[in-house]
Amino acid sequence: MLDQWQASFISAAAPSAEGDPAPYFRREFEVSPGLRRAMLHVTALGIVAPYVNGVRVGDEELMPGWTSYRHRLMVSGHDVTHLLTPGPNAFGAVVGEGWAVGPLTWENRRHNYTDRPALLAQLELDFGDRVEVLGTDGSFRVGTGGVRANGIYAGETFDTRLEPDGWDRPGFDDTGWNRAVPFVWDRKTLQVPTAPPIRRIEELAPKEILTSPAGRTIVDFGQNFSGWVRMTVTGEAGKTITLRHAELLTPGGELDTETNRTAAATDRYTLRGDGEESWEPRFTFHGFRYVEVDGWPGEPGADAIRAVVIHTDMARTGWFETSHPLVNKLHENTVWSMRGNFVGIPTDCPQRDERLGWTGDINAFAPTAAFLYDVRGVLGSWLRDLAAEQQETGNVPMVVPDVLATGSTPTALWGDVAISLPWLLYQEYGDPAILRDSYASMTAFMRQIEPALDEHGLWSSGFQFGDWLDPDAPAGNPAGGKTDAHLVAGAYLCKTTRELAQAASVLGETEDAEHFGQLAERVRAAFRREYVTEAGRVVNESATAYALAIMFGILDDDQRATAGRQLAELVRKAGFTISTGFAGTPLITDALSGTGHLVEAYELLLQKKPPSFLYPVTMGATTIWERWDSILPDGTLNSTGMTSLNHYALGAVADWLHRVVGGLERAEPGWRHIRIAPKPGGGLRSAHTAHQTVLGRAEVRWTHGDGEMHVEVTVPPGATATVELPRHPEQLVEHVGSGSHSWRYPAPDESAKFDMDTPLWEIQRNDTVWAAIVEVLRSYFPGVPIESGGDRMGMMSLSTVAASLPDGGAAELERVLEAALKSEESLAAGAEAQA
Repeated sequence: MLDQWQASFISAAAPSAEGDPAPYFRREFEVSPGLRRAMLHVTALGIVAPYVNGVRVGDEELMPGWTSYRHRLMVSGHDVTHLLTPGPNAFGAVVGEGWAVGPLTWENRRHNYTDRPALLAQLELDFGDRVEVLGTDGSFRVGTGGVRANGIYAGETFDTRLEPDGWDRPGFDDTGWNRAVPFVWDRKTLQVPTAPPIRRIEELAPKEILTSPAGRTIVDFGQNFSGWVRMTVTGEAGKTITLRHAELLTPGGELDTETNRTAAATDRYTLRGDGEESWEPRFTFHGFRYVEVDGWPGEPGADAIRAVVIHTDMARTGWFETSHPLVNKLHENTVWSMRGNFVGIPTDCPQRDERLGWTGDINAFAPTAAFLYDVRGVLGSWLRDLAAEQQETGNVPMVVPDVLATGSTPTALWGDVAISLPWLLYQEYGDPAILRDSYASMTAFMRQIEPALDEHGLWSSGFQFGDWLDPDAPAGNPAGGKTDAHLVAGAYLCKTTRELAQAASVLGETEDAEHFGQLAERVRAAFRREYVTEAGRVVNESATAYALAIMFGILDDDQRATAGRQLAELVRKAGFTISTGFAGTPLITDALSGTGHLVEAYELLLQKKPPSFLYPVTMGATTIWERWDSILPDGTLNSTGMTSLNHYALGAVADWLHRVVGGLERAEPGWRHIRIAPKPGGGLRSAHTAHQTVLGRAEVRWTHGDGEMHVEVTVPPGATATVELPRHPEQLVEHVGSGSHSWRYPAPDESAKFDMDTPLWEIQRNDTVWAAIVEVLRSYFPGVPIESGGDRMGMMSLSTVAASLPDGGAAELERVLEAALKSEESLAAGAEAQA
């Protein structure tokens, strides 16, 4: 029981310095006959690996994980009855530095929570008529062992020759060890975990074992992920094997550690030399695909090395697949990035000297996260940390847990996660308790913003991240994108005031609902006055500005139509490459398809030139990158200092894939009502989307071919659905209840029917026709770069191009082009006549 502690925190006597061995704690005890049940409660400031009678306790990794330790320190409970026997027994624990003691952030500051690792453990022995309690106290002994150094960023160094035999079993002579000393820590911070623990999820065999040009052995696991390597080896005593981890190889085939920045990400193991030995680290993790192996006796075989994938043990709840292999890989990469960045908390990246719980990243990605996995536990716990730190400082931190040297100020998309994330979780799971748990935090954030608005109701002052990592922003200023940062802030404020008013209404907070509803109207009016013309043009004329105005309900219907056209034009002018950052990218495909520009949305999705969704896929990415061009076309790293190859935020487009391409969308909180409205396009012939909702499995499968559309739907028990059948000749809409439903009906093929008024960019989608058109136009316009099209030319139609010639020539060219659009045969004949 966490309110009945008899144990105290203990530690070694001296503070921990960089590279110190990890402390080993132990104590022996007697167990009388008649034991019914034994429960071990254990936590640490640091990372704890507990043992009973030589057996590792439980299956948790990196325990107790990372929370805002000064407010909430998780205590794990384990039934260890099966590990105890009548008579002598022993409890032992190794405590690594972890997040509590070791260096964190790019500044590599140590001792963010404490100056040494500390242990708390309580063993409760239930004999039926009594309960005996053994707790950590001054009777414990502390020494050192094989863990010579360890750190989250640095890696782990282990010398098995120095591991005391039997230190965690009864009968070990610990007279050479020291007495543990009391360590002061507020036990009111101790809590039972509400999130699933970090666990080993799967193992990966090497995809390939390479010898680099420099003669180094490099293991490629074929996938970027979070975890470590387990190795099995035989060699002479004192031989040290070094494992260096990285996401990338240089174009020359050597290990490229640049994306790690100052994180050494290096494990070292020194052999005992008495036969086959197996080892893996316990007090670190790495984000990597490649491992350079140095010092291995001979050559490592494929069976000798395995990658251990770790992350929070969340249940998978979402799946998506189409007929387009590159889109499938984009989605798969999004899933892997989420897995790699949910190691206890939602982080930005898992490889470098950062790995922090950036609020903006999870806010942008949350709809995708909640579809793919059950995140109630992990994000609910994280929101409690956010609220605790917000209450202490008055601000929502930029990172949670907050270990930054500088303070935080209110920001859009980052700070307002305090409102948007609880609202999203309520929508997904339908539980008002989610809102109640966060309500004080939600309202505190908005009450901080409201008095800071200017006389017009605009959020026009203070630091803002803006459209972070806009591809056009200077490399040294990721916040310096095209879109005014306070326009971004004002748009997000329109969204969050409305969400907060709705949350207050759900909770019966009627005065707040009215107040925040009025505030929502005020800030919307202020935004429209400042940034939107009467016709619907949005200042800045950036894709992000239009996407925000469209998606956040800021515009009237007629203005929305204008904004949609302007957005589509901007997307076309950018050659269907991405021109948005963190604020705009999650919304732009939605803004296009929602305003009738589905073709442009698919063009944006399917573009392969950088910066684009599919460019990283074509470059071999296995996760989502921090920048779309983190790796340049020549294979070199885009060396900006911010080029993580595992950064889930920009994978937020998967939410659009699920809802629009797949057609599966939540229409009421908790999926009580579902909208099923797939929108085929882009040449895709099929899509399959499934989601394990709180009511059961919802599923949509559509296929289109041979002039026929087939739609299959599964609605979970307790839910209803509105089904908008795609490309139905009568635009049929059905209302159905739970169960399986299917429709099969004639539908025209999507194959393009080009005419003289079709824009060139649309014709370019058909490689065969475009190649033939280029041949014709090349003869009429020698020297003009027809092949690349260019932004301005891509907007033209063939009629416009033909009309640029004198009357006679225009008519002749138009006849040839019209023939070209009808068939390849007539195109060839026209080109031959022209020659």
